[in-house]
Amino acid sequence: MVEYKWIALSNTTLGTLMASTNLTIIMISLPAIFNGIGINPLNSFEYLLWVLFGYNIVTSVLLVTFGRISDIYGRVRLYNLGFAIFTAGSILLSLTPNQGDLGAMEIIIFRIIQGIGAAFLFSNSIAILTDAFPYNERGKALGINQISFLAGSLIGLIIGGVLAVINWRYIFLVSVPFGIAGTIWSYLKLKETGTLNRNQKIDWIGNTVFGVGLTAILIGITYGLMPYGNDVMGWTNPWVIASLVIGIGLLVLFPFIEMHVQDPMFRMELFKIRMFAAGNFANILNSIGRGGVMIMLIILLQGIWLPLHGYSFESAPFWAGVYTIPMMLGFVLFGPISGYLSDKYGARFFATLGMIITAATFFVLSTFSYNFDYAPFAIVIFLMGVGGGMFAAPNTASIMNSVPPEHRGAASGMRATLQNVGQTISNALFFTILILSLSSSLPSAISSALNSTGAPQLIPFVENISPTGALFSVFLGYNPISSILNQISNSPQGSTILASLNSDTIHDLLAPTFFANAVAPAIMSSMDISFYIGGILSLGAAIASMLRGGKYIYEEVKSKKSEKEILKMNFKK
Repeated sequence: MVEYKWIALSNTTLGTLMASTNLTIIMISLPAIFNGIGINPLNSFEYLLWVLFGYNIVTSVLLVTFGRISDIYGRVRLYNLGFAIFTAGSILLSLTPNQGDLGAMEIIIFRIIQGIGAAFLFSNSIAILTDAFPYNERGKALGINQISFLAGSLIGLIIGGVLAVINWRYIFLVSVPFGIAGTIWSYLKLKETGTLNRNQKIDWIGNTVFGVGLTAILIGITYGLMPYGNDVMGWTNPWVIASLVIGIGLLVLFPFIEMHVQDPMFRMELFKIRMFAAGNFANILNSIGRGGVMIMLIILLQGIWLPLHGYSFESAPFWAGVYTIPMMLGFVLFGPISGYLSDKYGARFFATLGMIITAATFFVLSTFSYNFDYAPFAIVIFLMGVGGGMFAAPNTASIMNSVPPEHRGAASGMRATLQNVGQTISNALFFTILILSLSSSLPSAISSALNSTGAPQLIPFVENISPTGALFSVFLGYNPISSILNQISNSPQGSTILASLNSDTIHDLLAPTFFANAVAPAIMSSMDISFYIGGILSLGAAIASMLRGGKYIYEEVKSKKSEKEILKMNFKK
């Protein structure tokens, strides 16, 4: 008979695979989705950003709450519910009945349903694994589990690129077989093995303050990426400022509330454990540093490098997935190995080295031009995957090993919340850097391209393209020159301007690679700034990892010391 721990690992791995596939398949298939519902994303930034970020916002807000509730009512029960909700959301997405703005709203709502299911899955899967495996095997189990996250990301990129060409609805159906099989399997085979405390009460005040505060911040960040008035971004929008101020104020108030309620949702005392505090601090720095790197690489490959090397925009999503395989491979090879070794020797060395390697790869990426040779690029992103693999499993295992069994649901939810919030902040940070940098470099880049093409008379029309519009044009494989020429033809001087352009010039302007070529230097110089910041944050994560202390397993010392003494020992260690 198969041991229960392997049943738990295989099922939670399936859940992670399903959720991670969904993340990247949406990212790579956005052009097909918006074309399918008849939306021009360049005129609908709000929809575009909500499809990208709405899922993460909902998941981030609910993770801690669901993790805390699972400590009361059962981790397996809520995990099973998450599988069913996620599957229902996937089916609804594939059936999106309407077109236009209403269709976009339906996709956002159904993605939110998926996000609720994902919150149940993510907040409980690590806790279920920690309960099922002995402490000396958890690093290995978590390493294998996290391989599925990277494997799912790769599957999403490749399958999304294939299905986007066939029918955009199939993109959402990919998750359904996983979801149905996983739901049935989890209800039949998973069992509660953790330590629960059914006498605790739900912290309604803490849940409300945390949920409203985090939601306000994440919504403020999302709308901050949109143009506002004459500004290229919305950070000066009074509603964005108010949202951020209210959100930050509530989150500052939140710890004081948690220290004065009987059964808090966020166990603040866990941060007295040095391993838990340092591991989570390293976790959020790593998430902010590299959470947005995948979408940056996809923009670079899909929007610039592949078209400039002869790939059609229709095939670029598929090949962007293929060309990122080295990163996935590095993670897959070193994730389980570092997890296994951390079971024996502790997490500090492996997690710290992983972040140092990651930082180095960020700095090396900043030296690449937009028309780079693929071989050195593949080596660098492979090493970036190696660094991520060396960090992820040891760091997660050290966090979960450090907490009492009855708090594993809350600890898992707290860890996952910090990671998801970090990824959302990372995406917003990287997009902000790109857009602000483009606002200064884009006009000269476009003017230079038009001059070299023999169409300087178009500069007054084309240089008005917003940095946000230019960035998403490249991302979605869209050449806005055709729309601009149509606008010119309807202007009073339109016929004169168009008559001054010969047929070869118009052909060059309408070529799919013209706009990518025009903005590539500006986008690459903007990305360099993002890579510098990613490298610095990764070094910060390395320092936090180094300061976590030596190997510590809660179960090993529980029999020797009281819980109060354990917390005191780790705080001083």
